[in-house]
Amino acid sequence: MSQEMSVANKEKLVSDLKVVVADAEEILRATAGTAGEKVAELRERIGVRLRDAKERLQDAEAALLDKTKACARATDDFVHEQPWKAVGVAAALGLALGVLIGRR
Repeated sequence: MSQEMSVANKEKLVSDLKVVVADAEEILRATAGTAGEKVAELRERIGVRLRDAKERLQDAEAALLDKTKACARATDDFVHEQPWKAVGVAAALGLALGVLIGRR
């Protein structure tokens, strides 16, 4: 359960970082016509860091995808190896969910 939350948190983080990268790229495009040595230096540093962040984001996304696929494979293997346990777990979760919904 905590691993599922961890994967969800990582997916949210990757999504948020993509938004930040897109916003930073938009800022760089918007300030393209701004003159000045300091601005040019700052734009260059931001550009380098943005490229690095994109690479790390792609790596993190690939790792997250691999981990998600591995988890799905493990679940599929478990269900195929022990179908009655899987049915029992699903029934118990359904019962618990039904009890929680019934209390409202």
